[in-house]
Amino acid sequence: MSVPDYQTLMLPVLELSASGELRIADAVDLLSDKFDLSDEDRQQRLPSGRQTTMSNRVHWAKTYLKQAGLVENTKRGFFKITKLGIGALAERPSRIDINYLLKFPAFRDFRERGSEVGGGDFLKDETITLQLPLTSELTPEDTIKAARDQINSQLALEFIDRLRSSKPAFFEQFVVQLLLAMGYGGTLAEAGRAIGRSGDNGVDGVIDQDTLGLDRVYVQAKRYAEDVTVGPAEIRDFFGSLDMHKATKGLFVTTSSFTKSAKETAERLGKRIVLIDGISFAQLMIRFNVGCRVEEVFEVKKIDEEFFE
Repeated sequence: MSVPDYQTLMLPVLELSASGELRIADAVDLLSDKFDLSDEDRQQRLPSGRQTTMSNRVHWAKTYLKQAGLVENTKRGFFKITKLGIGALAERPSRIDINYLLKFPAFRDFRERGSEVGGGDFLKDETITLQLPLTSELTPEDTIKAARDQINSQLALEFIDRLRSSKPAFFEQFVVQLLLAMGYGGTLAEAGRAIGRSGDNGVDGVIDQDTLGLDRVYVQAKRYAEDVTVGPAEIRDFFGSLDMHKATKGLFVTTSSFTKSAKETAERLGKRIVLIDGISFAQLMIRFNVGCRVEEVFEVKKIDEEFFE
């Protein structure tokens, strides 16, 4: 048979994980045997040539199961079933797909967050999956854009998860790399010496706004869990730190989010303080290619009218 789609693989992936911690690469091999794939099917690759189609679809199946809370990552390249996943298997479902996963609050929240990250409702449109059939509502160009947005949304959420589980210094380094990629002055070595100085009057780092260092941006970087929001007190503390440094500009970055009152406080204070939450930070990382790379490029071609004149 041909390589199954990623939704068809969701239940088999979950069943495999019930036996204990599993390496994702082993899951690909086991499922290739289960579906009796031919050598040709096993070797079939994405257009980029970087990954086999089967591996790509198993990874996506695992990713969606993880977002629903049915499996969890244990270490790099490994995952296992959760109590929620065990409960799902106990129901003996004949199939697990997107519609089935909607019964889990974590997955519904993931779809909502994905829609916010992507700036559209593509995750709410059941006609749009990674298999992307053409529909009367979508032009081919719209379909390609929706697929790109969906992939970028998942990438952004993975960024946030990774940064939240990293060490604070690692997150601070990412902030530096992003600012440099966005065109702020200085070098990575210079910025690295400035960032991460704990106890420096409430400022995590300083980065030049221009190459000559004529203007500077003071940075506060907070690696918080999703349920820990930044409130107005922390904004006022940062404002006080800027005042001590006689600074006029500040950047407050967090992997979580800011409360409404925190945003209002930043607007009222007499210094320019820019707030970047986890989603915005992830979007910027994707936009400026920090922590990610181009996997593949699709060319969309049109008739050259001049050629036929």
